[in-house]
Amino acid sequence: MSVVVLYDSDDVAVATTPMTAGQPLAVAGVALRDDVPAGHKVALRDLPAGSPVRKYGQVIGRALAEIRAGEHVHGHNLGMPQEAAARAAGGEGTTAAPRLPADLRRTFRGYRRPDGRGATRNYVGVLTTVNCSATVARKIARVTEDDAEGLDGVDGVVALTHGTGCGMADRGEGWEVLRRTLAGYAHNPNIGGLVVVGLGCEVNAVTGLMADLGVADHVPVSSYTIQELGGTSAAVNRGVELVRGMMRDLAGATRTEIGVEEIVLGLQCGGSDGWSGLTANPALGVASDLLVAAGATSVLGETPEIYGAEHLLAARATSAETAEALMARIRWWEEYTGRQGTTMDANPSPGNKAGGITTILEKSLGAVAKAGRSPLAAVRHYAQPIPRPGLVFMDTPGYDPVSVTGMVAGGANLICFTTGRGSVFGSRPVPTVKLGTNAELAKRMAADIDLDCSPVVEQGVPLEEMGRHVYDLLLDVASGRPSASEDLGLGGEEIVPWQLGAVL
Repeated sequence: MSVVVLYDSDDVAVATTPMTAGQPLAVAGVALRDDVPAGHKVALRDLPAGSPVRKYGQVIGRALAEIRAGEHVHGHNLGMPQEAAARAAGGEGTTAAPRLPADLRRTFRGYRRPDGRGATRNYVGVLTTVNCSATVARKIARVTEDDAEGLDGVDGVVALTHGTGCGMADRGEGWEVLRRTLAGYAHNPNIGGLVVVGLGCEVNAVTGLMADLGVADHVPVSSYTIQELGGTSAAVNRGVELVRGMMRDLAGATRTEIGVEEIVLGLQCGGSDGWSGLTANPALGVASDLLVAAGATSVLGETPEIYGAEHLLAARATSAETAEALMARIRWWEEYTGRQGTTMDANPSPGNKAGGITTILEKSLGAVAKAGRSPLAAVRHYAQPIPRPGLVFMDTPGYDPVSVTGMVAGGANLICFTTGRGSVFGSRPVPTVKLGTNAELAKRMAADIDLDCSPVVEQGVPLEEMGRHVYDLLLDVASGRPSASEDLGLGGEEIVPWQLGAVL
């Protein structure tokens, strides 16, 4: 099989292997007119200049010039539609509750918190109020992280740092997002103990932050400032003492069987390619649907990367208010990017294009496949608490660290990340499971990839079967199996709150 045709109405097919000019294209009854790299598109029929071009049964762009059957279709002859309304052409979103297999696992082995929530990991966090205390927090984590390896029931220490906290207004959107994000990390079920470190003169002062954290009573919390302790060395020593004490208290925590309804799964993609919408993303969508049907929660984000597919999600909304909330975020992003002198179709990235993705519409249609076919139950702003159960959309940027930071702050206790070009992402204190979209990537970056989803195309493995593999892998990792990113020690540098507002 050299090409895949996704829908009967599609104008293009996707090459599954590199193809050369002159090679027969059986599905179109013509010979290839150009060389076509794997993951890229080839025209199935003649398309007049200006005509819409369809993939996934949806419009992904317009022909910039006449395109003949057998031609390579990419940025040289495919562009964005001139009318924004053209984005919504070509179909409706559909919902379908999957039939849950009788042997489907309905529990994972996690930590049951006293407030009833289920955790997939048990971490001590060192949270900073301001960038000025970030180095101290990282030193504390480096000194104490080896101690955790010898303690049963303690999964590690993580420095929860960021690049702001001062030189900012103490009110407004930027302030609210930062405080909401920090409080969300402190409240995440995977945090079993917390040390808060400030400098002492910042806008985001320790006293004010501590008053707003809202951490559960069962979580031990201590705080101090570097200035009051007398400097860096004293602050590091104090933090090490506090963290070690918390780890001793957490030691011996045991995992128990917890219903999958306690899973809050963040759905993320990065370094996408032409295979993403064929293999890993829809396989993750199957797993997400199984989790939601079993009572769990899945969270889709990256608003700029659903652009052009938002109508499909809105059509699946459980209420008119939810649909409107989603469309309102799209309008906000159109205005926001306009103020910055750019447009939403500035995406995809160079790597996406090299992998076969041409327009943001094509990228978005592949990206929303991660959310399966479950009804859209709610829409939330960045880092807001995630309601349960069901499929939830969170307004986040497309930049991976910023997006996942918002999901973790919202309460996600598990992340699944699909990639076609390759990713070295982690998200401590929450484990990240990475799915490879193609076999070449999965082999080349084997130590970073948890599951190769390419057999969906290369071996004809049904999506439902691959989705079940993803589901089982997610529950294995939730139960304590280290993910590839955890084995590599990733996840301590990827905490990046969305920075909005003026820097003063």
